[in-house]
Amino acid sequence: MRLFLAALVVWMAQTALAQDCGPTAPCDIEDGSYYLKLPDGPGPHPVLIWYHGANGTGGSIHRGGGLQRDFLNNGYALLAPNGQPRAGRNPERFFFPGRDGSGRDDVAFTFAALEDAKTRGNLDTTQLYAAGFSAGGSMAWHLACEAGDRLSGMVSVAGALRRPNSTDCSGLVDLPIMQVHGFADAQVPLEGRAIRDWHQGSVWVSLDRARHANGCRSNPDRIDISEGFRARMWDASCARSPVRIDLHDGAHSLPQGWTARARAFLEGATPS
Repeated sequence: MRLFLAALVVWMAQTALAQDCGPTAPCDIEDGSYYLKLPDGPGPHPVLIWYHGANGTGGSIHRGGGLQRDFLNNGYALLAPNGQPRAGRNPERFFFPGRDGSGRDDVAFTFAALEDAKTRGNLDTTQLYAAGFSAGGSMAWHLACEAGDRLSGMVSVAGALRRPNSTDCSGLVDLPIMQVHGFADAQVPLEGRAIRDWHQGSVWVSLDRARHANGCRSNPDRIDISEGFRARMWDASCARSPVRIDLHDGAHSLPQGWTARARAFLEGATPS
């Protein structure tokens, strides 16, 4: 009976603690704001960090879709940092050292948001994942490069590691990495593109760095062609963690089904 009462007290405390940030207003912390969506149940909850694309906000995690269906509804907390605003515009820009020397440190900001989120929900930061779309996908790559030792996996959708890049990408070592990209993407081409004094970066070069960090051979161990996706996978040859790219026939988009495939990959299963 005493054990039951003690468990009940802990559950009530955790329930009282649970507090989303949003959907109409984010949580403000020093240097910016973030959104948080917590799943049902007492936790502790694994965490998916989600980086929005250009001209967006992290509030997208409150609008349903695949992130809620395949992550939130399966027990994941969703944490979405907002990029920094430019004058009179929505939060939209993540800063990349080596190109944006005057911006905030978005890696440090992400972990500051995570610390604040831990006061609002029962989070399991030993199961911490990162993902993002477009510029947010590039930010997910940057986070993995700088702080991959704090992550359990990373998925980038339509983003790549930008150039110039100020980090040695040591964080990619022993980190499962998945890229999702449109074969017809002209906004962030697979080869990347130059924009003024910087470069969006090549998906192929980014994957090469990931393979090298994880001791994988250059050619894929497996190729899978299924409805909607063509996957190239490195796993059996890797001394450390797996790497893969899932190509779809679309352009610059979040393709239908990517979240289910991403969760399967992050949890160690084979996406299908």
